[in-house]
Amino acid sequence: MKIYPVIMAGGSGTRFWPLSRKARPKQFLALAGDQPLLTATVRRLPPLARAEDIYVVCGPVHAAAARKLVKELPARNIIVEPCARNTAPCVGLAALHVAARQKKGIVAMLPADHHIARPEAFREAIAEAARLAAQGHIVTIGIRPHAPETGYGYLKVGARLAGQGKGRGKARVPARNQAHKVERFVEKPDVVTAARYLADGHYLWNSGMFVFRADVILDEIRRAMPVLGEQLDAIQKSVGTPGYQRTLARIFPDCPSISIDYGVMEKSQRIVVVPADFGWSDVGSFAALPEVRPVDHLGNVAEGDALVIDGRDNVVIASGGRPVAVVGMEGVVVIDAGDAVLVCRKDRAQDVRKAVEELARRGREEVL
Repeated sequence: MKIYPVIMAGGSGTRFWPLSRKARPKQFLALAGDQPLLTATVRRLPPLARAEDIYVVCGPVHAAAARKLVKELPARNIIVEPCARNTAPCVGLAALHVAARQKKGIVAMLPADHHIARPEAFREAIAEAARLAAQGHIVTIGIRPHAPETGYGYLKVGARLAGQGKGRGKARVPARNQAHKVERFVEKPDVVTAARYLADGHYLWNSGMFVFRADVILDEIRRAMPVLGEQLDAIQKSVGTPGYQRTLARIFPDCPSISIDYGVMEKSQRIVVVPADFGWSDVGSFAALPEVRPVDHLGNVAEGDALVIDGRDNVVIASGGRPVAVVGMEGVVVIDAGDAVLVCRKDRAQDVRKAVEELARRGREEVL
């Protein structure tokens, strides 16, 4: 079975400022190893998928950088959106390109900025999802939770999918790669609600990974979002023709800006989930770095010319060419990027984007 992975490499990565910038967002940074996140995402896919079948979707500002990071992909496999319109138009556009090669081609939509510790287990989960997608299901990968995480959306697991093992009804904690229907999508909870989800056992983290046939997702978009469906139909007629870029530039900016979760997945009756556990992190903020980077015996991440004395559970990155010392602190983030410095509590790392918004309001484009 041929799988066409499509890696979504858009987004500004504002929660990683000042390391991330408009021209170098999170997915272009080596946050979870020696390779940029985008490069690592592409290179964990073989032998599940060949380089010639892997696509990357990004904006015009990042297209050249993406090509340099994934030189093994054909240039035509870099799909450039004229502007950012969230994930529903992104998914639809990618499905058009796959459908032009194979109408019922299996598409695996994957974020470019996640870390996966066990790639082989990841490929096994995607392969099982692809098998189900070939039958007409839209499959999401649900991550088995191990903590009451408030930074992730959740999925409530429904009944076991027919033909997926013995027994009926819900399994308290579904077996790995055993598909279930999705009862509902759940927004990011507060800590009390997240603890209840963890204890309940019927909830999984929403990884944002989806696997489906190209024709199925296009049909679902037409049903749930008829305006976007019409716009994609108009673009589809030009795919592979000299007029494609002109048509895309004319139609795409008017597409509704909405996520595929809100626009389609939460309304679909085709959604099933494959539970998985492959060392996943969405690397959502500086607070997540201890999950994916080396730490000392007190839980500190200290990189570059960084020094932590009598402190624990800190993230200190000195990439600005000067030493940075943190003394007697607990649970802080200190980032020196040379031309800008960030200091915040670790439990407020999700709010770094507020600093970016304020700098933009003040017209400080030179540091954004």
